[in-house]
Amino acid sequence: MTQTIRVNDASVEKAIQKGLRQLQLTQDDVEIEVIDEGKKGLFGFGQKDAVVSITVKEKIEQEEVVVEEFEESFEDEEFDTDDNDEAVEVLDNHIEEAAHITKAYLEQIAEIYGAPSVVHVEVQKEKMNFVFETDKPGLLIGKYGKILNALQVLAQVSVHRFVKGRMSVQVDVGDYRLRRTEALQQIAEKTARRVLKTKQPVYLEPLPAYERKQIHAYLSKNKRISTHSEGKEPHRYLVVEIAE
Repeated sequence: MTQTIRVNDASVEKAIQKGLRQLQLTQDDVEIEVIDEGKKGLFGFGQKDAVVSITVKEKIEQEEVVVEEFEESFEDEEFDTDDNDEAVEVLDNHIEEAAHITKAYLEQIAEIYGAPSVVHVEVQKEKMNFVFETDKPGLLIGKYGKILNALQVLAQVSVHRFVKGRMSVQVDVGDYRLRRTEALQQIAEKTARRVLKTKQPVYLEPLPAYERKQIHAYLSKNKRISTHSEGKEPHRYLVVEIAE
């Protein structure tokens, strides 16, 4: 069933942003119909809110159902991360074994949740990268990378059963993390230009904390712009505005 919401606010743009935050989607994921453009009124008299209708595109709805089911089953699954201290000592710094076992572990998880994959491993001096190759990347990424981040935590636990000391572990699906970083930079640049042009704050869609930090760090270079977060997790979002 297609999801449609009706939202009202002081302007069409604010109503759209409000609706997108509520749905946790971007404009590319929805169809927007302006029901009423509203009126500004004079000295507060005769003011009328703008009203928009926002409909979630069918493809997005189907993907969300699959991802939500996957997330729920993932969160309900119990993974045994306890190990015998003596065994850890014996296997200490067995990097190749850690990589091999963790690769198989990740492939097994992907298979269980309907996204058969081949995991490629790259081992550097103090970093281990695991990259999924699959025909169903969306299932392993999840909304805003939620599933991918959970898989990374599991990989970190697995690797550090065998390797002590400093070893960074990253899990990726294709080049998702690179593409997402580039997309966040584009969002930051576009938002900054809009704020400087309109002199009005922009409310971004809800994002996970580490992505909000990326945008904040990127925009902190611009002294004319300030950013802060509002709302509660998982619906916390970033507000970009003119620096005072």
